[in-house]
Amino acid sequence: MSATATMYPSDPLADTFIEKFDEVDLKDANILATGMNKQQLRVVNGFGSMMGSKEMTQLDNSDPTATLKNSQLRRHISEQPWTINNWHQHLNWLNIILVIILPAIGWSLYLTNLVPLQRNVFLFSILYYGVGGISITAGYHRLWSHRSYSAAWPLRLLYAFFGAASVEGSIKWWGHSHRIHHRYTDTPRDPYDARRGLFYSHMGWMILKPNPKYRARADISDLNDDWIVRFQHRHYIIIMLLSAFVLPTIICGKFFNDYLGGFVYAGLIRVFMIQQATFCINSMAHYIGTQPFDDKRTPRDNWLTALVTFGEGYHNFHHEFPTDYRNAIKWYQYDPTKILIYSTSLFGLASDLKTFSQNTINQGLIQQREKKLSKDTNSIHWGPNVTDLPIWDKQDYLNQLKENNNLVIISGIVHDVTGYITEHPGGQPLLKSALGKDATKAFTGGVYRHSNAAKNVLSDMRIAVLKEKKNAAINFAGKQHNLTRSKFT
Repeated sequence: MSATATMYPSDPLADTFIEKFDEVDLKDANILATGMNKQQLRVVNGFGSMMGSKEMTQLDNSDPTATLKNSQLRRHISEQPWTINNWHQHLNWLNIILVIILPAIGWSLYLTNLVPLQRNVFLFSILYYGVGGISITAGYHRLWSHRSYSAAWPLRLLYAFFGAASVEGSIKWWGHSHRIHHRYTDTPRDPYDARRGLFYSHMGWMILKPNPKYRARADISDLNDDWIVRFQHRHYIIIMLLSAFVLPTIICGKFFNDYLGGFVYAGLIRVFMIQQATFCINSMAHYIGTQPFDDKRTPRDNWLTALVTFGEGYHNFHHEFPTDYRNAIKWYQYDPTKILIYSTSLFGLASDLKTFSQNTINQGLIQQREKKLSKDTNSIHWGPNVTDLPIWDKQDYLNQLKENNNLVIISGIVHDVTGYITEHPGGQPLLKSALGKDATKAFTGGVYRHSNAAKNVLSDMRIAVLKEKKNAAINFAGKQHNLTRSKFT
């Protein structure tokens, strides 16, 4: 006997054998997932934690699932109701300045026409918007957060500088938050938890103080090992100010003689626009669209979101295949970030472009289709399940026929056609000629090759299964709907 046969689950010895297998230690596995099992470089921003909160990632011991030891002694401000006296404590004022107050100043200058918008400044602002935005999607997101490809240092340097121009935090902070998001999607530990509402996932998570009870970590040792990431994080404030405001102001001043316009439009308003577009990945990409790969979580695919996020709108695909350098896999889907990554690989600036096999992708598509089909199938009444019908032998059938002669046998299933005789499309005489008889051949092409609709109508008339033809009954009904054979075997 083979080893496989001796380990069959019904064998008591197999159960004893299985119990001897070691299980994964969850605490150790979580420590590995956070990278706390190894010494990591300490990379500190000299000006503080920009666009984030240490309360969400700084753990006080080696257990990444632990909560603050004093959490029960004093309720965090996020757990307290809003009042006139404490409302300001609920807010992250640094982020409010960056994503609300500064853009508001820019828009007020535009709306009051105190700073007229020149055509050349407008065109440059659009160009710079694109450079900053795609540095986030191709650099911050797909390169550093997901390692979906490798990039030479000149390209990484450009992404680090112009990514900072979008004022969304350093690569280290952004990548860490995003990895936590993927690890804990749609849970309280998800920084942009979509279940808390559209506004919260869009920008509420940034302007409200987070609850440290749900702090989490992810392994970012690879980010700390990148000298460009370290340099940008340590000097983020200076790099951000230079790339987001100083550089566009100087360019517009030198080339278009409009320093103030450059600051307002290529600086303040451009930053606001790219921030709002990027925030849509956390909000709209979890609310509108389809879920062709999986619907257990909120991410969705939507072409409209892709348009405003440089191709990041195919979010259901991305969450299923996060290390794929693509978001859009069909030629007609909008994904300029994918095109940029591929183009830079042609010049040797990018390499090791990662993709999931088409077979794996198709598996996900088919599984989701089957899941939806099963849900739709279960919502339909398919008539009595043949496995639930009584089983008659020939004598039982003859006895029942004496009491009701409006019985017809088709593929081993007994049908009561009493209420259908006058409705039969082929006419009453044809159906009456089959009463009390086996009409299988006539029904399946001998007289008419009946349609699926006819079989579905017939399914509601099932009352019993003939013992001698139970396999035929199961096969016939199984063509209409998937049925189990377990009750007959």
